[in-house]
Amino acid sequence: TGRARRRTTPLPSDCVLSPPPSAAMAAANAPIAMREALTLTSLGIAPQFITFTHVTMESDRYICVRETSPQNSVVIIDMAMPSQPLRRPITADSALMNPNTRILALKAQIPGTTQDHLQIFNIEAKTKIKSHQMPEQVVFWKWITPKLLGLVTQASVYHWSIEGDSEPIKMFDRTANLANNQIINYRCDPAEKWLVLIGIAPGAPERPQLVKGNMQLFSVDQQRSQALEAHAASFATFKVPGNENPSTLICFASKASNAGTLTSKLHIIELGAQPGKPGFSKKQADLFFPPDFQDDFPVAMQISQKYGLVYVITKLGLLFVYDLETAAAVYRNRISPDPIFLTAESSTTGGFYAINRRGQVLHATVNDATVVPFVSGQLNNLELAVNLAKRANLPGAENLVVQRFQELFAQTKYKEAAELAAESPQGLLRTPETVAKFQSVPVQAGQTPPLLQYFGTLLTRGKLNAYESLELSRLVVNQNKKNLLENWLAEDKLECSEELGDLVKTVDNDLALKIYIKARATPKVVAAFAERREFDKILIYSKQVGYTPDYLFLLQTILRTDPQGAVNFALMMSQMEGGCPLDYNTITDLFLQRNMIREATAFLLDVLKPNLEEHAFLQTKVLEINLVTYPNVADAILANGMFSHYDRPRIAQLCEKAGLYLRALQVSIFARIQFGLILFGSLSNYSYTAMQHYAELPDIKRVIVNTHAIEPQALVEFFGTLSKEWALECMKDLLLVNLRGNLQIVVQAAKEYCEQLGVDACIKLFEQFKSYEGLYFFLGSYLSSSEDPDIHFKYIESAARTGQIKEVERVTRESNFYDAEKTKNFLMEAKLPDARPLINVCDRFGFVPDLTHYLYTNNMLRYIEGYVQKVNPGNAPLVVGQLLDDECPEDFIKGLILSVRSLLPVEPLVDECEKRNRLRLLTQFLEHLVSEGSQDVHVHNALGKIIIDSNNNPEHFLTTNPFYDSRVVGKYCEKRDPTLAVVAYRRGQCDEELINVTNKNSLFKLQARYVVERMDGDLWDKVLQPDNEYRRQFIDQVVSTALPESKSPEQVSAAVKAFMTADLPHELIELLEKIVLQNSAFSGNFNLQNLLILTAIKADSSRVMDYVNRLDNFDGPAVGEVAVEAQLYEEAFAIFKKFNLNVQAVDVLLDNIRSIERAEEFAFRVEEDAVWSQVAKAQLREGLVSEAIESFIRADDVTHFLDVIRAAEEANVYHDLVKYLLMVRQKAREPKVDSELIFAYAKIDRLSDIEEFILMPNVANLQNVGDRLYDEELYEAAKIIYAFISNWAKLAVTLVKLKQFQGAVDAARKANSAKTWKEVCFACVDAEEFRLAQICGLNIIIQVDDLEEVSEYYQNRGCFSELISLMESGLGLERAHMGIFTELGVLYARYRPEKLMEHIKLFSTRLNIPKLIRACDEQQHWKELTYLYIQYDEFDNAATTIMNHSPDAWDHMQFKDVCVKVANVEIYYKAVHFYLQEHPDLINDLLNVLALRLDHTRVVDIMRKAGQLHLVKPYMVAVQSNNVSAVNEALNELYVEEEDYERLRESVDMHDNFDQIGLAQKLEKHELLEMRRIAAYIYKKAGRWKQSIALSKKDNMYKDCMETCSQSGDRELSEDLLVYFIEQGKKECFASCLFICYDLIRADVALELAWTNNMLDFAFPYLLQFIREYTNKVDDLVKDRIESQKEEKAKENEEKELVAQQNMYAQLLPLALPAPPGMMGGPPPMGGMGMPPMGGMGMPPMGPGPMPAYGMPPMGSY
Repeated sequence: TGRARRRTTPLPSDCVLSPPPSAAMAAANAPIAMREALTLTSLGIAPQFITFTHVTMESDRYICVRETSPQNSVVIIDMAMPSQPLRRPITADSALMNPNTRILALKAQIPGTTQDHLQIFNIEAKTKIKSHQMPEQVVFWKWITPKLLGLVTQASVYHWSIEGDSEPIKMFDRTANLANNQIINYRCDPAEKWLVLIGIAPGAPERPQLVKGNMQLFSVDQQRSQALEAHAASFATFKVPGNENPSTLICFASKASNAGTLTSKLHIIELGAQPGKPGFSKKQADLFFPPDFQDDFPVAMQISQKYGLVYVITKLGLLFVYDLETAAAVYRNRISPDPIFLTAESSTTGGFYAINRRGQVLHATVNDATVVPFVSGQLNNLELAVNLAKRANLPGAENLVVQRFQELFAQTKYKEAAELAAESPQGLLRTPETVAKFQSVPVQAGQTPPLLQYFGTLLTRGKLNAYESLELSRLVVNQNKKNLLENWLAEDKLECSEELGDLVKTVDNDLALKIYIKARATPKVVAAFAERREFDKILIYSKQVGYTPDYLFLLQTILRTDPQGAVNFALMMSQMEGGCPLDYNTITDLFLQRNMIREATAFLLDVLKPNLEEHAFLQTKVLEINLVTYPNVADAILANGMFSHYDRPRIAQLCEKAGLYLRALQVSIFARIQFGLILFGSLSNYSYTAMQHYAELPDIKRVIVNTHAIEPQALVEFFGTLSKEWALECMKDLLLVNLRGNLQIVVQAAKEYCEQLGVDACIKLFEQFKSYEGLYFFLGSYLSSSEDPDIHFKYIESAARTGQIKEVERVTRESNFYDAEKTKNFLMEAKLPDARPLINVCDRFGFVPDLTHYLYTNNMLRYIEGYVQKVNPGNAPLVVGQLLDDECPEDFIKGLILSVRSLLPVEPLVDECEKRNRLRLLTQFLEHLVSEGSQDVHVHNALGKIIIDSNNNPEHFLTTNPFYDSRVVGKYCEKRDPTLAVVAYRRGQCDEELINVTNKNSLFKLQARYVVERMDGDLWDKVLQPDNEYRRQFIDQVVSTALPESKSPEQVSAAVKAFMTADLPHELIELLEKIVLQNSAFSGNFNLQNLLILTAIKADSSRVMDYVNRLDNFDGPAVGEVAVEAQLYEEAFAIFKKFNLNVQAVDVLLDNIRSIERAEEFAFRVEEDAVWSQVAKAQLREGLVSEAIESFIRADDVTHFLDVIRAAEEANVYHDLVKYLLMVRQKAREPKVDSELIFAYAKIDRLSDIEEFILMPNVANLQNVGDRLYDEELYEAAKIIYAFISNWAKLAVTLVKLKQFQGAVDAARKANSAKTWKEVCFACVDAEEFRLAQICGLNIIIQVDDLEEVSEYYQNRGCFSELISLMESGLGLERAHMGIFTELGVLYARYRPEKLMEHIKLFSTRLNIPKLIRACDEQQHWKELTYLYIQYDEFDNAATTIMNHSPDAWDHMQFKDVCVKVANVEIYYKAVHFYLQEHPDLINDLLNVLALRLDHTRVVDIMRKAGQLHLVKPYMVAVQSNNVSAVNEALNELYVEEEDYERLRESVDMHDNFDQIGLAQKLEKHELLEMRRIAAYIYKKAGRWKQSIALSKKDNMYKDCMETCSQSGDRELSEDLLVYFIEQGKKECFASCLFICYDLIRADVALELAWTNNMLDFAFPYLLQFIREYTNKVDDLVKDRIESQKEEKAKENEEKELVAQQNMYAQLLPLALPAPPGMMGGPPPMGGMGMPPMGGMGMPPMGPGPMPAYGMPPMGSY
């Protein structure tokens, strides 16, 4: 579109474009305020990313920037915190932030497709909301609402909601006019019924620089599209007068060229007009572009609903502002020197944000203070100014509105005047004066009163203010239409106030309360709640509004009428946060003053629930009043125990008087607790004083012994209040007085308080009186919770002594805590008739022998039988053992045993009898069990032992009985007969026991047979362990006896395996020879023969050859391999040869014996191809290539041709290789063979054979062969191959090697490959064939990637001229690209600098400027470098270069243009230093250009430090309008130095931002009078009147003195000046001072001074003036009084007339006031004013009588 130049262009009269010199002043007065919100570059955003494709701004909340270097990332800038950008590593093609929330939408193309992947993330929650894969590429997308994304593809438009799981929905197809357009915007109206898509395309051929704009408007309801020409568009809503529904408008701007004429228009059109309703008429306006902006075009449009304005923004930074309603032009200016590519609405301010290419984020807003004056003044559009002020409530149109209102009123257009007043900006006309003005209008018959018209208009437009609400309500109340008020309040049409509430209270208390609450009239609200008895609401409301009512007054008021309500209110107060506002005692006294005992008690009981110490007085008080009046209530309170801090002595006395003796006793005890005598605690801490205050122990003893008069339970509870010692003393007295009678009470008290009294103390108490009965009852209650053995024993003892045998039996049976030994001894000593307790103890605790002995010695045999038979048969063995020890008769014992029989445990019984050698005693018992079929192992063990002892055929028993335990019986037999033990162990497979007994008794033969028969590996391992001292004897028996006897192969195998596992090879050989070689049953066993040879290989290799020769039935191949591994190569060769394994045999010769000669001999003998093949491979490995080839031919083996080829090449025996390959070709068609044959021909220089071979059918890989020949430098052969296969690229390279350059160029031309061209080109350069090199080079440099390589190759060889010639020739190529132009520029910079600038200027658009910049920087071409920086928009670097290298690069005009475009403000100040040093004469010109961007203070500091302030005086004068302190002070210094007092005076007057006092002090000593006058003037401005006057007096500047006094307003200064003039004899000055300071000087002072100093003549003019002034004042007062009286009379007459017209008003009221449906009926009949006297409601008549309630004035008139 071209680049706009910076200059001012004349504008039409309806717009303003401020000239630069007064930019600051114009900006302050402009209707649109611009500011820089932030700069993207300052946040680290690189300039290359500040483009339309990288930056998005969907609203005024977020900016999103997509970066692609140094890494892919997305930067999110929150406009509320712009200095804290959020940078996230994200790779995407586009990123959009949601307009309202922190939701990010990302779009990325799927690699290798045209599809886009869309994702939406919640950044705060760090979750993915949804994603979708679009089947076609999305060319543009945008948030059209906070919940909806618009997606534009090449063909269609979709909508995608972020809610739910829905996919994008197709809305419409793009129209043809948008084909090949770049989409720049997409929008929808608020109702989402209309959609608009905007795109731009290149301009027409006759004017391509003017971009064309196209628009597609789509109706969702009609599903139709319309194509229009437009560059920017936006939707708006507008409410047309007379239509309650807002209209939808579309605004669009276009710029087009028709027949060479440019037309620029703004159109505003209504969409979807509503039938039967007023519509919006179509509007259009011209967009005027200045001459320098003819190719500019609109890029964005924003609508301000707040102000009703349309903003049109163009690419080059122009802003057009139009009124939405009328399309009238409001403003136009350039807001950005750089192109704008993005805008966003600022809904909160009514403006917009714009982003330009420099990265500035500009914020445009309406200047509220100046826009209306601007429209009315400079545009002279008064109607638009008024509408704008009304629409946005703006100042500046006050006079216009007031004037228009007065005009309408004068024309009696009251309805229009009412509407104007209602819509007046900032409520200008909504005042009491306006209401009074409407009230003053006489009402015409049959017409609505103007006042009612006014109120009706206000109600339809919004809410009334307080005064209007009061006046309207007064009318409604007078007509008794309360329902209108209720509806207006519900609709929030009235502003509530206390006065309005007072008015409404006369008719409706509830409605008045609502008004008071809304008006926050807190005292009235509280009073209303109190009247309604809603006391809880008082507290809630007071807390909400922070109000503190008079609670005492409220409580007293409630007490008079509602005592219970007073209690509730008092309780509510007590529960308030922060505590009760009234003292509890005060509240209680209020109740007691009215004898409300019950209410006072109820209140105190509730508030004293926390039982706090500070409430002790109140606790005493509530108990006192009830003990005196209601003792039963006091008794209940004390019974609850809710108080503990009252005055206990006082209450105890009152209880005694009231007859509550037990309660008195309790109170006294509680008093002791309070004073430290803790319940059942120690008495060591209580004081004698406490004892004196309360009851003594003797008194308590005296009372409690009267148990007949005290309830036992209460007495027991009383014991709980005593200390431990006192309680025990009292209990002791009770037992002393009546042991039998009081025992139950004492026991009950001891049970109840045993923990406090101590169990031991209670036990001692009962033991002291030897009361086992008491002890029994006491311990019985404590026993279940105690684990003390002593207590359990005492209980058993007391129960036994009191005859409680059953309890003794129960405790001994159930208790686990008594001392068993002690209890057993006690029971034995007690000799109870029933032995069951003793049986329980002995049975449970293992005293069975003692029990048996006790029972037997005491002749209690039946208890023995009972115990064994019924209690515990399991302990019968112990009983039997003890009876045997006690020499009990055997018959009794046998009978006892037989009586139990099967219940008797056999094993312990046998043990007991065996220990006493009485085992035979059990024979009958055991035989009886066996006969019953018992299989108990212990029974049979015992029976076996008896048989062995009796030697009654034990072998038969041991071998046939299946039930005995072999280990037990075997162990029993070991010492008696070891062979019997072996029999028993063998039967039970007791390996370890059998081995031990056979070793011990040298029974190795039995051991060997057992081990062989067992075939157990673990057992074999055990007996073959090296540490077994009997191993040799065992092995001998195995070899000699056990194995020869065995006929089981499994037993032999297990034995052999065991020997192998035990690593006993020699023993194994001995064993195997015994089995295999001695004609046993296993002689021909295959496995044993293998095992024998293998074992010999491992243990005794000398025997192997013999075994090989003697044995035939073994595994030859496997054994041979083992022999090879054992390095027995001859044995292995013999094995393989024996089994005709020739290949394995020859492998042994070759691989192990390493004898090729024996192998060849063996091969000749067997004549097998496989053998020859093995020999050939061995020869090949040994490097005998020719012999190997011969062997391969003998073997007819072609399988190893690859190895043969490799070996032949290494040995260079290509003649033999040719023979081998020809043999191979007869059997195989392998590409490798044919390829190697060609190569072999080449190596032996048989080129003709090559040509003949390639013409015959073959499968050679000619390309690889050619490459190999080329690599081996066999170029002639390679040329044949490449020519045959037409590989021109390789042919060209080969010809280069052969120095055939022309042929190489021809071949390269046929190859047409960049690589080939490069190789040929570089070869030609090396050969200095530059003509041919250039031909090649022109074909290379058109490739961007190869250009630099060619350039470096030429330069490295010093061929600069030839390279430049090549590049210059390349400029004319059709495919010339930017790299050629850039590289030529770099070459010019290095070798032809004189051509560089011309080249840059000619081809600046086709250069890679950054690369050329680096070259110019390296070569120090500063002028050219500066030009390049400017072309590349690197103005900062351009300015820096100019300043650093000014002799070559500086040009004043150029530097000015560059300097204003730089982004780094520090460069401005560097420029100032630069000009100050090198071009001081031009510094003012530079500063004027930079004036809007400079910090003037800093500039002044720079010049001050340099001592050159005078140089920049013109600049400071130009910028002094900014009123900068440093500038003002610098200029003032210059004026003082130049003694230019006129300029100094002007500066001081117009610019006050400087050190005034400092300047004044400096000037007051100046030799020039005018300078001293200025000092006095400054003092005067600063309010230092005395200093100013003194300085003026000093210079005799009396006029200045008088003016200063007059301005000071200080009477004392003025009168002092008069005295000064008199003292100096300045009479004329005295007279002048009286005139100038007339308002300050008192008349008596003036006359006194004049009279005493004989100056009355000079004071006479003052006296005349004074008399005249006061005469006029008196006349005015008289006149005002007369007029006031006349007005009062006129007002009385007017009131009378108004009263006469009341009936007419009453009839009109319902028609004028808007009311809800159903309320428009006629008024009720009224008389007089329309209201009867309201005496019935407690109100006096509404006339000029006394004031009614709530301070309302008489309602005689409105």
